[in-house]
Order: sequence, then C-alpha cells, then structure tokens
Amino acid sequence: MYAITIPEPGGPEALVWTEVPDPVPAEGEVLVDVVAGAVNRADVMQRQGFYDPPPGASPYPGLECSGRIAALGPGVSGWAVGDEVCALLAGGGYAEKVAVPAGQLLPVPEGLDLRKAAALPEVTCTVWSNVFMVAHLRPGETLLVHGGSSGIGTMAIQLAKAVGARVAVTAGTKTKLDYCAELGADVLINYREQDFVEEVRQATAGAGADVILDNMGAKYLDRNVQALAVNGRLAIIGLQGGVKGELNINTLLRKQAAITATSLRARPLGEKAAIVAAVREHVWPLIGSGDVRPIVDREVPMSDAAEAHRVLEGSGHIGKVLLLAP
Repeated sequence: MYAITIPEPGGPEALVWTEVPDPVPAEGEVLVDVVAGAVNRADVMQRQGFYDPPPGASPYPGLECSGRIAALGPGVSGWAVGDEVCALLAGGGYAEKVAVPAGQLLPVPEGLDLRKAAALPEVTCTVWSNVFMVAHLRPGETLLVHGGSSGIGTMAIQLAKAVGARVAVTAGTKTKLDYCAELGADVLINYREQDFVEEVRQATAGAGADVILDNMGAKYLDRNVQALAVNGRLAIIGLQGGVKGELNINTLLRKQAAITATSLRARPLGEKAAIVAAVREHVWPLIGSGDVRPIVDREVPMSDAAEAHRVLEGSGHIGKVLLLAP
C-alpha cells in the first residue's frame, strides 16, 4: 500500500507519499481500506517532530479515517467484511489501509457520505468526552468554545445546542463568527478585537461560563478562570498558546472551579472504547436525524497531504480538511 511517511521532521514538504508494507490486523483488530482521512493539529505536531505516536501505534500520521472493513483479526465479532465504518486511531490514517482496534470503530451514520464520515471520530470523541463526560455540561448552562470555527468548535456548538445549552464562541474573523452563528452560537466574540472575559460576563449578567472548552493552554489559562462561573469547569484540550502559564489559585478557590486537561491519542484502549461507545449512543442518533453534521471545508488528495497541512496552518478554513485516498 501507499502511505504518508515523515522521513525527517519539518514543514509540509516533509510529508512523503511512498510505498510501505500493508498492516496486518492483530487480536481484536480489523483491517480497513481507507476512503478518506482527516487532518488534525496533532498531525502537524507529529510532522514537526513534537508529537510521537504512542508505543505500538502506526508511525504514519492520521488520527481518524473512514472506509470499508477488508479483514477481521482474531477474536473480532459484531463486524463483517464490507461494513462501512469510521474509526478513531492512534495513527495511520494517512494511508490506503489501517489496522484498527474493533472498539474504536463506528458505523457510518445513516444517510451520511462515507468520505465525510472521516471528519467525525476525533471531533465527536473529543467534544463528548470533555464537554459532557468530564465537564458535565447541562441544559441551560453556558459553554464557551475557543476556536469556534474549527472542527472541534463546530461540533461543540452543535452538540451543546442539541442538549439545550447556550454557546459563546471566539474566532478571529467576521466570516468565521457568522458561520458559528449559523450553527447556533449565541454569543460571538472576535478575540482580535474583544476581551472574551468581559464579553462572557456581559452575556451572562456577570455569572460567567459554566464550561469552557480551550485549545490554547497557557496563554488563556488565567483569563479562562476569570471567565468561569461559580462551580465552573475548564477543559483544556490543546496547547496552541503554550505549555506554561500563571494562575491565580485564589480565584479558582473562590469560584470552587475545576480544571481538567485530556488527550485522546495516548489513552488506554479500554478508555477509548468507552468513549467511542458513548459517542455511538448519544451523538450518532443526532447525526442520523440531521440535527448534527460534520463540517468539511475542503477535500484534498491524500498524496498531497502537504497542501492540506498548509491549509490547516493557514487557519483560513472552517471545520475539517479531508484527505481522499486514491
């Protein structure tokens, strides 16, 4: 098969489409013929040499894909060759074939194009696990989403609205904010021109956000805590703004607030399977009904993954960028 390899870390040109050995499904795994993969910030970090795959994972980038089951490994039940699926991966999505633990498979939602299903696993699992399983967003509460027009952001808006929450978002352009509004966002904050702490306070009559989904890390740490409501929950899922920040712990104490930080890639298989099962139970019906949908900005041939990375790093896109296998 062919896959995107990274002979040496570097810029987008470091991604090389080359022939590699086919993967073989191990105990509890299935082999998937990939139709499409999706690009994530973690892939960019891996390309740059900052985010190695977990031990035992595929060395190729790619944390999600869609395709058809080509073979079943020993001990797999409940799936059949030919089933159309999408999958959460620890790596290997930028390839024509990938071996996947069966617990990380999801059926393609009814009525959804197989290619677009590649945009679902990472965002749905990230949002559901952090916003709902960890931060316990409830109907009537306010969720602040940083990067509202990203793949994560567009999914978070839709899922929060589906459960009856109010949503505030930050983004850097009017076009992105307008799109967030179309998805249901109630409070639109241009982080280049407005202070999100003050805007959230005004929008909540001084109460603050009950849950914040943050992709920035250190840069926003103290201000995020300022923006939290009493008993608020800050869920950190990214480090685009750095890894070391200062925090006024007294503010955290006074608000009786909580901070969590999680990633999906390195979690044990059992934890990933539990998240995937929860997504199938709670999110898949919303996608099947059309209340929630993947947002795809563009589709790029997988062999030209370098161009897809340039798009992602340019930050001009809305939603996800897909890679189409040959």
